[in-house]
Amino acid sequence: METALAKTPEKRQVVFLTILLLLWEAGSEAIRYSMPEETETGYLVANLAKDLGLRVGELATRGARIHHRGNKELLQLDAETGNLLLKEKPDREKLCGATEPCVLHFQLILENPVQFFQTDLQLTDINDHSPEFPQREMLLKIQEKDQPGTVFHLKAAQDPDIGSNAVQNYTVSPNLHFHVVTHSRADGRKYPELVLDRALDREEQPELTLTLTAVDGGSPHRSGTTTVRIEVVDINDNAPQFVQSLYEVQVPENSPLNALVLTVSARDLDAGIYGKVVYSLFQGGEVSQPFVIDQVTGEIRLKEALDFEATTYYTMEIVAADSGGLSGKCSVAIQVLDVNDNVPKLTVSSLTSSIPENVPEAVVAVFSVSDPDSGDNGRMVCSIQNDIPFLLKPTFENYYTLVTEGPLDRESRAEYNITITVSDMGTPRLTSQHSITVQVSDVNDNAPTFTQSSYTLFVQENNSPALHIGTISATDSDLGSNAHITYSLLPTHDPQLPLSSLISINADNGQLFALRALDYEALQSFEFHVSATDQGSPALSSQTLVRVVVLDANDNAPFVLYPLQNASAPFTELLPRAAEPGYLVTKVVAVDRDSGQNAWLSFQLLKATEPGLFSVWAHNGEVRTSRLLNERDAPKHRLLLLVKDNGDPQRSASVTLHVLLVDGFSQPFLPLPEVARDPAQDNNDLLTLYLVIALASVSSLFLLSVLLFVGVRLCRRARASSLSGCSVPEGHFPGHLVDISGMGTLSQDYQYEVCLAGDPGTTDFKFFNPIIPSGLFQDP
Repeated sequence: METALAKTPEKRQVVFLTILLLLWEAGSEAIRYSMPEETETGYLVANLAKDLGLRVGELATRGARIHHRGNKELLQLDAETGNLLLKEKPDREKLCGATEPCVLHFQLILENPVQFFQTDLQLTDINDHSPEFPQREMLLKIQEKDQPGTVFHLKAAQDPDIGSNAVQNYTVSPNLHFHVVTHSRADGRKYPELVLDRALDREEQPELTLTLTAVDGGSPHRSGTTTVRIEVVDINDNAPQFVQSLYEVQVPENSPLNALVLTVSARDLDAGIYGKVVYSLFQGGEVSQPFVIDQVTGEIRLKEALDFEATTYYTMEIVAADSGGLSGKCSVAIQVLDVNDNVPKLTVSSLTSSIPENVPEAVVAVFSVSDPDSGDNGRMVCSIQNDIPFLLKPTFENYYTLVTEGPLDRESRAEYNITITVSDMGTPRLTSQHSITVQVSDVNDNAPTFTQSSYTLFVQENNSPALHIGTISATDSDLGSNAHITYSLLPTHDPQLPLSSLISINADNGQLFALRALDYEALQSFEFHVSATDQGSPALSSQTLVRVVVLDANDNAPFVLYPLQNASAPFTELLPRAAEPGYLVTKVVAVDRDSGQNAWLSFQLLKATEPGLFSVWAHNGEVRTSRLLNERDAPKHRLLLLVKDNGDPQRSASVTLHVLLVDGFSQPFLPLPEVARDPAQDNNDLLTLYLVIALASVSSLFLLSVLLFVGVRLCRRARASSLSGCSVPEGHFPGHLVDISGMGTLSQDYQYEVCLAGDPGTTDFKFFNPIIPSGLFQDP
């Protein structure tokens, strides 16, 4: 059987090599052992480790095993000691038949690295079979007219042994008429012929009985016997004669049963019953022949299926006999032609079903292919699919190794179904396939990957503690513990950000929780990093940025900066009766610490002593007169103003304003109360401080303008009259017009004093800058 490898554009194919690298490493010649057949089980054939020059125990560590290539498992290898033992008693005749020498081929396969050694075991024949005749009795019909020296053919005995143990000689029991001559065929087998020594006389002795003995050449000799019964018949002048002494024919092994092989023909010149010929199979090379002959026509037909792989050649002898006992003989040689009737066979010797990823080259399987056909019918082509990262490499004779072409990536493909196709080169081509499933085992070569490059989470302020604010998610394309992800918070570099008291994360699922309520006014947003680490070896990790944005809630009511409220001394504004419509009485200033629409403020006049006299602008808080004043208007008015934001829910604050109508202004003075400085007010809110400073600046500019105006008026009137003084009529105006306590912890005292002269035309109003204590800047 020949093995070849061809490569087509569709498939990668590997060509069988006759001399391979591993064969060179193991030695160019096979290791051959010899032993007689029928040796008892457990017989020590040899020590392979010693013969191969290997260390004791190396066979075990390299996974040594014996491959029998289709033979029965006769040998057993003790890998620890290297002893090659006989596992089963061998029978040479069953294993090899007539083939000589009887050599059984075995392979020793080593792994890590893969290595092959050819081992041959030759079985020598022993004389364990006796000759046997095909029949217990043979009948010969001999005419009485036959002359001494006439030869009569006898059937040969069969002996499965070979060589000198086969049949070597024939003898016949002592008698007066015959002796036996032993002849040799071309193949060395012996056959007997009976020779007439003395003419027979039917009338004297019509029948004779002889004993034919076959003796082999073994030691001791074995023999077999049969009875030859001779009938003496009347004279028959002519024996049948075949047209050909030798017939040769070729028959395909796939011929159907009862197919005609050939027709033999013999003629007998006698007439009557002596001229009628009957055909029969006389002698063949084997005990049983797969042919049958028609006694009348001489047609030889097939009675059993032929198998070229079992027997390639048949020889037999045909006898044509007439009714008078005369016969003729011819030989028939039948050659069995091989047809492509055997599918190539694949035998896996070693298989690894799981391969780690990232290994440069890994051996998946070691296998052999065989086809018992001959010629092109036995030449084979071996291939695998073209779209997988695997290669077939020839190793030793008809052995292959299936290896990876390069490192595998489990994340790209975790399983491969490899189909090994073996086809012969016969007509028609026969093909067999063998499938191997290879799993790619995981290696921790992928770090966790977050589903987003960064995360932005929104949290409403004043949230409840332990609120779930979002989930950070990462994936790992590895498997098992290599893909089990643990989440953790990375430390921040900002010492002002107590991250551990603000945020916690669930290590298993990445859920983020706010540990305490967040305040938008204190912290609008903050950032930190989250790490995702797998449990592989080594552990791989990655991190992502998380930004938490605190959403403002309308949790702060508007705060009135001006005018400030004091329950014991309400704030009072002076309004001249000559004021025109639209005259600015005062301006309410308020702030809201919220943001967005929560800080959009609007102003509304809720209640007034004279509803139609005053109005407030909704967007800037300016209180102005709506009409001219008259004598019927009350001298003192109380206004209730509402400041509200635009949030949901809406929050508001109210401020009460007292307006006093006067006919003119005179030197007011403002006693400054002594207010102790509160040391706790040093850490005021900057925004409130800035707003108060701005308000004070505006008020100072306004007062400075009024003072300049009053100073100019006083200079003009000084020429006309002298100023005699100023007195405050007791009961008209209190000494302290304004004494306001602010809301919350913010406090401020304003004080004005108005002096009216006796002449209304010379009434002056003197302003003094208000004293703004530090309590004004305290955060409400």
